[in-house]
Amino acid sequence: MSTVLPALFALAVGTYAIRWAGPALRSRLRLTPRVVTLIDTGALVLLAALVATTTLPTASGHVGIALPAGVAVGGVLAWRRAPLLLAVFAAAATTALLRLAGLS
Repeated sequence: MSTVLPALFALAVGTYAIRWAGPALRSRLRLTPRVVTLIDTGALVLLAALVATTTLPTASGHVGIALPAGVAVGGVLAWRRAPLLLAVFAAAATTALLRLAGLS
């Protein structure tokens, strides 16, 4: 237990430093158009990976229709540039209502 707190503190400080570095260094760092394109593509790939890992079945077995439908609703709303909070709530509501209807 004594090694957990320093590790937790180090991770918290590192996370804060990374989040602070973006706005703090934005005016000092000039990126080439190629790098900006790669960063945009990387963000898209990470989002697609997140969608795939939350939607596709895991070793636990059957996922049902509710989870993929909820993720699809959230994905469509995000693609249509809806506010993130709206996309998350709509995805959660879709999944919950489908499960309530017995379509787990």
